[in-house]
Amino acid sequence: MRECLPLSATDPSRRRTGRAVRAVLSGTLAVLLGAALVAVPSPAVAAPPTCGPAGEDGLVEMPWALRRLDPASAWPLSRGDGVTVAVIDSGVSAAHPLLKGQVIEGRDFNGLEAKQGQCDMAGHGTMVAGIIAGKEGTGVPFSGIAPAARILPIRVLPDTRGTNDEALPGQIAAAIDYAVQQGADVINLSLVTLDRPELKAAVENALAKRVVLVAAAGNRQEQQQEKTGYPAAYDGVIAVAGVDEQGGHVGTSVSGAYVDVAAPGLNIVGPAPRGTGYRAEPTGGTSFAAAYVSGVAALVRAAHPGLDPHQVADRLERTADNPPDGHNAEVGYGVVNPYRAVSSLLGTRTDPPAGALPAPARSDDPLSWQRTAAIWAAAIGGLLAALLLAARPIVNRGRRRGWRPGRRTDSPITN
Repeated sequence: MRECLPLSATDPSRRRTGRAVRAVLSGTLAVLLGAALVAVPSPAVAAPPTCGPAGEDGLVEMPWALRRLDPASAWPLSRGDGVTVAVIDSGVSAAHPLLKGQVIEGRDFNGLEAKQGQCDMAGHGTMVAGIIAGKEGTGVPFSGIAPAARILPIRVLPDTRGTNDEALPGQIAAAIDYAVQQGADVINLSLVTLDRPELKAAVENALAKRVVLVAAAGNRQEQQQEKTGYPAAYDGVIAVAGVDEQGGHVGTSVSGAYVDVAAPGLNIVGPAPRGTGYRAEPTGGTSFAAAYVSGVAALVRAAHPGLDPHQVADRLERTADNPPDGHNAEVGYGVVNPYRAVSSLLGTRTDPPAGALPAPARSDDPLSWQRTAAIWAAAIGGLLAALLLAARPIVNRGRRRGWRPGRRTDSPITN
């Protein structure tokens, strides 16, 4: 950010008179006040920082991903109320109309500490946050999957370029720990990094604290081999692949046995960090697919707060639109289904699902003796009918012989 320095009162070049002086002073004061608002963010008195790329206005059609998932069908049951989703990414703008009031103070691990995670120079984290918890009713056909959830922004990425920076896993681990400390219910990790012990330990700690972790399975570049994505590949993390508008696996989405579920990951639209517009990502990526799944996880967490991370993952998998083979390395158990994930009753009487009715209590039935008598009467009647049918040929034969024993009298006698 460019510094704004006060002007010297003794500078000869600034000695003007009349209107010119007043214009310079008022202009300088405005610049200084503007700089103060940006440099010292305070949610009580200052507007959130505006930084990062702008988007295009005039979104007139609902993105295909929202039509495909239809999160509004689940909103009568859950909108994500009371759930905090930590977005560990490139930051999240709190100024866009879709996210105004949805983004709380967070933290920046990448050199912009004063921004509290609310500055997104890349535009990536803002799109992710909008997909998860964007408000409805803003005048455009766009909303998040869980519009009542809150976003905790945590900035660890300066841009969206892939990197093998050895410091990044430790930063992400610290970000996960921070999210847990701040009471996050769900952590979205739309990123891929190196497998390191400190990162694995942070993931295990979050799971032990009952925090749901959702991560991108990873994107394969052309002419490159697929690489296992971390933290998605760690046990307990919900690993997400991408699908296209026809429901097919996105070619750049990394495949593997660790893939759990899938969501839209191509031709994605989301809010821009600067201004009121929206940005398009035609190539998409598993980053955005993970955001859709984090939104569904927020709906489930709000509807069924007693579920632990493994139970949330199980619910997402069992209610997904499964592929014909049930599970495969490309889309896992299939595309998440918000309505079924929230509404389905899973389990048995011995292991009842959340919200299931208790087993009916036994009671004495005053008419039970009548049912018993009716059953015995039916059984005896059936037995008698069988005996009568069996006796009929015997009676006919007896009549033909005149009821005499031995051979029939009308039979010829042979010597």
